[in-house]
Amino acid sequence: MEQVIWFDSIGMDDVGRVGGKNASLGEMIGNLSQAGVRVPPGFATTADAFRAFLAHEGLDARIRDALADLDVDDVDALTRIGARIRAWILATPLPTELEAAVVDAYAKLGEGMEVAVAVRSSATAEDLPEASFAGQQESLLNVRGAAAVVRALHEVFASLFNDRAIAYRVHHGFDHAEVALSAGVQRMVRSDLAASGVLFTIDTESGFPDVVFVTAAWGLGESVVQGAVNPDEFYVYKPGLAAGRAAILRRQRGSKALRMVYSDDPGERVRTEPVPAAERMRFCLSDDEVEALARHAMAIERHYGRPMDVEWAKDGETGDLWILQARPETVRSRTSHQQLERYELSGRGKVLVEGRSIGHRIGAGRARLVASAAEMSKVSPGDVLVTDMTDPDWEPVMKRAAAIVTNRGGRTCHAAIIARELGIPAVVGTQDGTRSITDGQPVTVSCAEGDTGFVYEGELAFEVRRVDIDRMPELPFKISMNVGNPERAFDFSRLPNAGVGLARLEFVIGNSIGIHPKALIEYDRQPPELRATIDERIGGYASPTAFFVEKLAEGVATIAAAFHPKPVIVRLSDFKSDEYAHLIGGSRYEPREANPMLGFRGASRFLSDSFRDCFALECRAMRRVREDYGLSNVELMVPFVRTLDEARGVIDLLAEHGLRRGENGLRIVMMCEVPSNAILADEFLEHFDGFSIGSNDLTQMSLGLDRNSGLVAELFDERDPAVKALLGRAIDACRSAGKYVGICGQGPSDHPDLARWLMEKGIDSVSLNPDSVVETWLYLAGKE
Repeated sequence: MEQVIWFDSIGMDDVGRVGGKNASLGEMIGNLSQAGVRVPPGFATTADAFRAFLAHEGLDARIRDALADLDVDDVDALTRIGARIRAWILATPLPTELEAAVVDAYAKLGEGMEVAVAVRSSATAEDLPEASFAGQQESLLNVRGAAAVVRALHEVFASLFNDRAIAYRVHHGFDHAEVALSAGVQRMVRSDLAASGVLFTIDTESGFPDVVFVTAAWGLGESVVQGAVNPDEFYVYKPGLAAGRAAILRRQRGSKALRMVYSDDPGERVRTEPVPAAERMRFCLSDDEVEALARHAMAIERHYGRPMDVEWAKDGETGDLWILQARPETVRSRTSHQQLERYELSGRGKVLVEGRSIGHRIGAGRARLVASAAEMSKVSPGDVLVTDMTDPDWEPVMKRAAAIVTNRGGRTCHAAIIARELGIPAVVGTQDGTRSITDGQPVTVSCAEGDTGFVYEGELAFEVRRVDIDRMPELPFKISMNVGNPERAFDFSRLPNAGVGLARLEFVIGNSIGIHPKALIEYDRQPPELRATIDERIGGYASPTAFFVEKLAEGVATIAAAFHPKPVIVRLSDFKSDEYAHLIGGSRYEPREANPMLGFRGASRFLSDSFRDCFALECRAMRRVREDYGLSNVELMVPFVRTLDEARGVIDLLAEHGLRRGENGLRIVMMCEVPSNAILADEFLEHFDGFSIGSNDLTQMSLGLDRNSGLVAELFDERDPAVKALLGRAIDACRSAGKYVGICGQGPSDHPDLARWLMEKGIDSVSLNPDSVVETWLYLAGKE
């Protein structure tokens, strides 16, 4: 009977001999080395060796009897029985033949030296497409010396009967006796001196397939997997990477407060230490390294033919990137894309904490603060579990929760992975959830608002809508979407659509950047306290202005990639002076206006001497998206053009910045929202490639209303005859000139009958808010 097998001698046909994790390591060594994928060498003990060990003195029979009548939902009983079985295993000596084979293989692996190895479990039912078993058994790091390896092997064998592993097998219908364990002994990568993390070849929240999602933190990767740190996050666009283009769509710098490193104490293998402030403020991977990892991920995905979940590490001594394991992604890749599920809050409450949202659902219940796994029995069905972080020991009770909230962790931590598997919302990495939420307090956990998840005070009402989208009826015109938040773009792209009719820059500038562009241009002139605030935001970017350009480009590129190759019409910034003033440093540069809605905005702002250098940054970002990322589906829209002189001036200014109509297919449209635009439609169209009608401003200026005033709000109606006369005039002018005409205002989203009137008038496209797309589509087709 074989006791051990080297990784380079096995492949995916050997899952029954060495388990899923070890078989996958051998598969990659044998098939992906030529693609540049590095996997550390090692060996595996066999499942037969494990079964022979369990057969010693009837250990397997005792285990079978102990588990026969166990109710795994009884946490106390599960804890008691699991501890008893593990004690039996640790008290049973390993077979002499197995111990000798492991000692000999370890000596060969280290070429006579006591090298550091990782000893990891690999179950025969693990890392399958239908069940991940991720984190169920032990992984022991920085194990040195033959005797220590043998002891670690014993611990790994016992971990097949950890509480979480027992419960997982029962809940997923696996017979305990049919699951055997192999231990993988793999040479360590010195990521304690560099960085490590987890990546997925699919967006874990929406299932969008064209990105690689990479997480990274300083030190050994267990801190990322366990959720002990909030890591850096990167999204890499697969088609862009394959074409040799700029491909990193989004960068999110994590706090990375702690890192796991080797310990010098002989009594412990690893320890956790704080990360110096300077290292926390920068990304732990370069762009080149992120893209190299994404290439490895794409090679792995191609080989296995399915979305994959991959652990990686960077060696701090050599700078090499290594793949430590790869397994099928088992949640989003098995989700139906023919039915949409939408959760929406009916109202809002006080925000207690916020963090990274996991899933797109909403859950509510009484908060149950749990300090450790020993207190798990406090959690009742329907409670919201609030804790510092979770590990696999928590799994038996997590399925009781209506939602999960943790202080620490990113979107690939344990709590996130299990929440996705269970289909419950989780907000991770809140920093202070256990301090800001009171035990027993009613709360609502919302993951339905983008990448940021919110925990609200009180149990708020919400609704769930499920819509089949596999057979949408034909319409005589196109329905596109209004999208401002890039964090929702991957999810929204699943809706039936003809692209994006309005991508707003204001969300990116206000949320992702948050700083007035002039304050970044004149960074050296800012007072010290303001520079310190700016420094906190721009860490990881080359300069203050590079931060603005890159963050703006990332936001637009994310939306453009989500909908590619469909057109994405990006409206250049349309902040008013009071809105710009609220940005960091903005009050130093913005005028005080009695009515900002009618003041310093749109084309007038772009052409002004005081804002031209700010607008230049905007143009640089748009060029980067179209030219460097290659996302030429991005088109531009100029807002609030009052006069024909402004129309000529802004087109000339865009050309000065390298954004010329018709060049590389660039289409520039004007937002038709001032009555003068419709009255002189033919003349304005001489300078633009069409109109996108902004019905909000067009209505308020046609009817002389302040749309922010509640006193006259009841008079605001886009269906007023005067407004429709201007709408009709703009549509007719575009049709006569053979140019594009669409509408991106709120009106068609609120009034499906207006959308029908526009359809009958011959408009090319109606751009709707995502929450009204399906209903309006069906209404216009006469199906609802």
